[in-house]
Amino acid sequence: MKEPNKGGGFWNSLRQGGMPSALASIRGGETAQQTAQQMAFIRSLMREKRRPEVLHTPLTELETVIFDLETTGFSHQHGDEIMSIGAVRVVGHEIREEECFYTLVNCQTAIPETITRLTGISQEMTAKAPPLIDGLHNFMTFVGQRVLVAHGSSHDKAFLNAALWKTSKVQLTHRVLDTMMLARWLEPSRGNYTLDELLAVHGIPIKGRHHALEDSRMTAHLWVSYLREIADKKKVDTLGDLYAYLSRT
Repeated sequence: MKEPNKGGGFWNSLRQGGMPSALASIRGGETAQQTAQQMAFIRSLMREKRRPEVLHTPLTELETVIFDLETTGFSHQHGDEIMSIGAVRVVGHEIREEECFYTLVNCQTAIPETITRLTGISQEMTAKAPPLIDGLHNFMTFVGQRVLVAHGSSHDKAFLNAALWKTSKVQLTHRVLDTMMLARWLEPSRGNYTLDELLAVHGIPIKGRHHALEDSRMTAHLWVSYLREIADKKKVDTLGDLYAYLSRT
């Protein structure tokens, strides 16, 4: 039998480390290629300019993704990381319950016991989860170029930006709307704008709190409730109108 070429590559790995080592090398190459493709997709998505015509979209037709993150703490500057991402699509006033997204993320920092008690997410759970780049790639694929909505969006946006920079050296370029800002505009005399408070006021059942997907679903109901209120009481028809009014608050 002719001896395989001894020049290197697969056969060299096979001779030196055996089959497991050779296959690990192949898998490592495949993983690196996949990561490079994921980074390229995220970068291309963030390079796309915000389409100005979207501002003329009637709110009754606007496509949004309501999202939420669960994190190991409240400061990404001090090493806190994303543990899970949840999202649901909404078109106008219609919540597409079946069009949802959820993933755990293999975070590289310890999860405090207080966070585990709050979210139900343990270190063991995230250890088996996909890496951050996979979670971000899949989430951004789900989002596409739709407008993002979150409650208290500054927290989620900060962590999302930190994760995008860490993995792909880009920052979020999507439009982001905040249901808390809507609440402050529509209910300026209210003293408490927490998600729990606003859900209760609007008669939205609270279940699965501090689970990224369930929080996204509840926030979606709050978002739609505010859209209906805006349609009834304010002269706000398009996304551009909404931005103009929010800029005055």
